[in-house]
Amino acid sequence: MGSDRMMLLPLLGAAFASDLAIQHATVLPISGPPIADATVLVTDGRIEAVGAGLPVPPGTAMVIDATGRFLTPGLIDVHSHMGVYAWPNAGAHSDGNEATDPLTPQVWAGDSIRVHDPAMSRARAGGVTTIQVLPGSANLVGGRSAVIKLRQSRTLDGMLFAQAPAGIKMACGENPKRVYGSDIDGPSTRMGNLASMRAAFQGALDYREARKRREPPPWDEGQEVLLDVLAGKIRVHVHCYRHDDIEGVYRVMDEFGVKVASIQHALEAYKVRDLIAAHGSGIATWPDWWGFKMEAYDGIPENAVLVKATGVPVAIHSDSADTVQRLYTEAAKLLATGMSEEDALETITLDPARILGIDRFVGSVEVGKHADLALFSKHPLDVTTVVDQTWIEGETVFSREAEGTPYAWP
Repeated sequence: MGSDRMMLLPLLGAAFASDLAIQHATVLPISGPPIADATVLVTDGRIEAVGAGLPVPPGTAMVIDATGRFLTPGLIDVHSHMGVYAWPNAGAHSDGNEATDPLTPQVWAGDSIRVHDPAMSRARAGGVTTIQVLPGSANLVGGRSAVIKLRQSRTLDGMLFAQAPAGIKMACGENPKRVYGSDIDGPSTRMGNLASMRAAFQGALDYREARKRREPPPWDEGQEVLLDVLAGKIRVHVHCYRHDDIEGVYRVMDEFGVKVASIQHALEAYKVRDLIAAHGSGIATWPDWWGFKMEAYDGIPENAVLVKATGVPVAIHSDSADTVQRLYTEAAKLLATGMSEEDALETITLDPARILGIDRFVGSVEVGKHADLALFSKHPLDVTTVVDQTWIEGETVFSREAEGTPYAWP
């Protein structure tokens, strides 16, 4: 049985098509109202046409009858550690935190990613097509993130989302002060966290000036990365729970003219949602996970709906190789707080795309966008639904009919 299953990958590869037609689906485009009995045409990895009753061009290589099923954009997880903390919690592959210094802007999560992490096949089976792989949250500046598409690939280059802007992970609050509190240089307090952030940015500015001298200091990759952050070339994602920490981070960032792309976890975002909206950030959060440490005690289930009502992009994230397998069920929980179906679906598609700066390419079913798609057996917010098929740029990366529920092989 195992050897038979291992043969499925080359068989699926042979079915990849440059032309794809998905017929008779209820399309949930996210960018507009549902389209009943719709056809989606794909050419060269892009969505060529979307509409009810569209004819399928002769010679189309693959035609899918999706009668009774629902088609959405591929789901997007903005906070993942897949690959850097390889499933299933293998300690030898724990490569997410460079916990040797509170400031490590020079590292890149991509250099730690195990592309054959078995969790990735399970995420594809959950309709997830794009993830942001982040370093852990031990450090004030943990390093750059990697935005990847969950293609089956032997190499990282084969997975990188080419058009995605660079991102960097920062953190505040309990984690950095807990990890470095016993070090002589700290930080061991929240005021130490923010003082170190200020010092890091000021140090980068001082480095830039010093490089102009007749005898400049040696080139420093970490300082160069921070200068790119200061120049707005790298999107900033900050691990931050408490409302006073969110305000404090903005205070430091505003001093240096840095825009925060997202507050990650953001359990108390509802208390300062006006500040978040004014700054222009998004948030990434859970629908119902809090209370697991002191700074997570004031989370409420209405957090996402209250913040989204202010116009702030809200992403439901996983932070878990298990939860990512059912990201659509996490979004469905938001309905109990009064969020509309349309907004709930946006939290796992278009809003995360906005946070990552890739919404011109993915996040909705629109002509010209990448054909990253997920086909559900029922409405994606129905708790009994499953993903039947997942495509990335028109290529089949998961088929339940062919594979069943995936085993722990890539």
